Order: sequence, then C-alpha cells, then structure tokens
Amino acid sequence: MPSALSYPGVYIEEIPSGVRTITGVATSIAAFAGWAPVGPTGHAELVLSYTDFARKFGGIDSRSVLGYAVNQFFANGGQQAYIVRLVDGTAKAAKVTLDGKLLVTASSEGLWANDFAIVIKKSTFDATRFRLIVANWKLDPAGAAVEVFDNLSMKTDDARFVTSVLADQSAYVTAVVQGGATAPPADTAAGNIPDAAKLAGGLDGTVLAPNDPAFETALLPLSGSGGLYQLDRVNLFNLLCVPGETGTGTISTLQKFCRDRRAFLIADSADGATVDTLQNGPGDITGNDAINAAFYYPWIVAADPLQQNRPRAFPPCGFVAGIYARTDAARGVWKAPAGSEASVTGALGVGGMLTNGENGVLNPLAINCIRNFPVYGTVIWGARTLQGNDERGSEWKYVPVRRTALFIEESLYRGTQWVVFEPNDEPLWAQIRLNVGAFMQNLFRQGAFQGKTPQDAYFVKCDKETTTQNDINLGIVNIVVGFAPLKPAEFVVIQLQQMAGQIQT
Repeated sequence: MPSALSYPGVYIEEIPSGVRTITGVATSIAAFAGWAPVGPTGHAELVLSYTDFARKFGGIDSRSVLGYAVNQFFANGGQQAYIVRLVDGTAKAAKVTLDGKLLVTASSEGLWANDFAIVIKKSTFDATRFRLIVANWKLDPAGAAVEVFDNLSMKTDDARFVTSVLADQSAYVTAVVQGGATAPPADTAAGNIPDAAKLAGGLDGTVLAPNDPAFETALLPLSGSGGLYQLDRVNLFNLLCVPGETGTGTISTLQKFCRDRRAFLIADSADGATVDTLQNGPGDITGNDAINAAFYYPWIVAADPLQQNRPRAFPPCGFVAGIYARTDAARGVWKAPAGSEASVTGALGVGGMLTNGENGVLNPLAINCIRNFPVYGTVIWGARTLQGNDERGSEWKYVPVRRTALFIEESLYRGTQWVVFEPNDEPLWAQIRLNVGAFMQNLFRQGAFQGKTPQDAYFVKCDKETTTQNDINLGIVNIVVGFAPLKPAEFVVIQLQQMAGQIQT
C-alpha cells in the first residue's frame, strides 16, 4: 500500500511478483594441480586458454605433465581452468636491493626471475619521483622492458607509493622500502645493465613429481591451507585433475575433497597399467566418496612438442576433462562424455590397445576404457563413476547421472540464498515451489530428465508436510526436489530374426 494517502486520486504501487530466476551454474570449470617453473603460488589462478596458461605459468615443461594436461584440456574443448602451482620449500624468489633503499622481490619462486633486472630513472622535474622499469636482460643486455611504472614515490602517504603500485599492478615483482628511505634509488647506469640491478637467487627447488611424498604433501598439506585448499577461495570449480597422480591414499583423499565441494575428480590409471594389473578393479578407491570420481585407462599417446613431436604417453585426465567440457556445451551435462562423439583431439593412439573382451572385463569394474577404433579414432568408451561396479548396484553408477545431480545441487544452493531470513510460512513455500519448479521445468524442456510429462520427470515439494511446526520453530525450511535421470544406453542389443517367407498354412 502507498506510504501515505493524502489527496484524492489514483496511486500507483509496484508489487513484487515473487519470481526469482534460478540460473544453472557452469558445469565444466576445471582445476589442475601440479609443478610448474613459473607462476603464482599463493592462490589458484584462472586461465582462459592455453596461451593464457603459457604466459602465466611458462607453458609446457619436460619436467612436469601439468603444462601438457592443460594444453590437452583446452585443445579438447575446455574453456576455463584454475591452476594450483605446487613448489617445495627449497624454491626461492629472486631479489635485488637497489642502492640500499628499495628491496625488489620476484612475484613468485623460480629461476625465471634471474633473467630480469630493475632499471631506475629519476624524474628531471621532481627529485622525489622516479620511473621503475622491469627489464629482461637475457633478451637484451641493455634491458628489454616488460613493465614500466612512471611517477613513483618512496613516501608512504603518496598516491604513487612504489610498494602499493607494484603490489597492485605488477605481474613480475613486489617492492619494500628499506630503512625509512624517502629519496629514490640512484639511476641505473646507461648501457648494459649492471649486476647490481639484476634480480638474483631465484631457485626452482626440487621438481615435485606425482606420487612422490613431497608432491602429495604440497598438494594436500596437513595445515588445511595452501595446495588444493586454495580452491576454497575461488567462486566455482567442477572438475579436478591432478595429472599423473595414482596413489590410492591420495586419490581417496581427493575424492572426499571433491565430494565436500560438489566437484568431480577425473583420476588417471598408473602409467604402464595393464588389463592384468587391473583385472581386480582400480584398487582401494571405491568407497563412499567414489561417487564423485571416475577412473580412466590407459594413458593416451600424443605428440610431444618438446621432442620434435615424437609420440609419448600422457595421463588421460587433461584430454578427458576437455571432452567433458565439450560434451556439456554441445549436449548438456546429462549426456555421457563417451561414445563416438567423444573423440580425443590430438591423440595418436592409446598406451594399450583393448579388445572387446578386455573392455568387457574392465567396464563392470568401473574402469572407463579409452579405445581406438578404425572409423572414430581414439574415443572415450566408458561413463561410470568409481562406484559403478556392477556388484554395488549404486544409484550413482553413471558419470552423467552424478554430474547432473551435482549441477542441480549447486544451482539450487546458489539460487535459493534469498530464502534465508524470509518469513517461514506458506507464502514463502509457494515462492520456493514456483522458482525451483521453473528451474526444473526448464531442464525438462531441454531433455535432461526421463518422462513424457513434468510429473513423470521431476517434483518439487515445500509445504507443511516437508516443514513441520517444529521445523519452523527451529528456523528450518525443507525443500524436497526429485528427478528422474537419463541413463546412458551402455549396452545396445539388436535382435535379428529370419522371416519365414510366404508359407501357406
């Protein structure tokens, strides 16, 4: 009602409709963890292409499979990825102190920063101002500028305080004023850059390889911070890849990590694994948290750009994550990322050719095979979660069913935040049914569920049956959502019969 009715006439009032659109979340934002020679270590960094990854993390490196996996992800249809760079305690960031007044430190650990120097040029108009140039002296002894910052000051109360400007704008270095200095450092000598201006002391440290104890400690530190826990600060990720990591203890921990965050783990088989070594299953990684993980065998053979494109076997997770993303974009998360459409871009073959009989041994054990067919090339030929063993009879047997549920959960979690602190009564329940029902109806129209009618495909309940008076007293509103998932046609049976012909009876 209008706030005050003071004069005779017509009053206009806008009334909220109660419609709050629930938008489906992204389903194929990947997270990769591994060792890299360059890049930030304090947070998970978003990259939007392989070129972006190469610029921030140095591209592919023969010492690590991380760069290869990220490249394979984007080549197969990936669009977004978060990178968690792992380094050990022996890695050091390069530093240089200029004129005893300004300590400049590389933005991250590694040998990479030893190629850079800091060039100082004082202003000719104001003695308190100076220009700072981050230069690559390896490319040019006189200094090839990669970053330039003008009009800097050494005074903390200045808007162009050098520490603040570099912290906010530089991708290469940070700076700290030493001893309360207020005057700029001396100009860097003209000509070739002197050693006194070069960053030094940067170390890569021990290269962390998957399955090593040091790698696993950096990946999942006991402190619960750093490593993969940096992903807790990102808005959303759906797929987790740790290329080459096959330790059963670590995989089990990664499964729980993903389940707690409504993400999905893509696990690699061991390099050199065979049908014989896997005939009893993928190992002790099929517990309760295995519903949020899938296991792929064998490794995929692809060209190695660092070895004149000679063939080399790579862990499959990067390829598979890209195919997940490609399938989601083309068909939806409810379509199994497998079959003739799930061809592996960049693959030259697989590490072990599988027969139908061997595939028939591994598939019921929840091992998703990667196969090579004459017509289709290398394709993903399995879509089971790690709890998809036939003997378990799990309701989360299939990857698309589980990922559809995760998609709905995350979308409804984010799309119902407005409900918190609203009056807990029938008007609220009606709004919830309206908005959640509209979201589920949209999925039904896209073909996400079984059933010819919405009543066959899904239901949304939120009323006095789901939320009792005791729940209301406790501040609880219960929303029950059910759906009939699409399950992949894993086995196609064709029945063939001869016709008897024109027999007269």
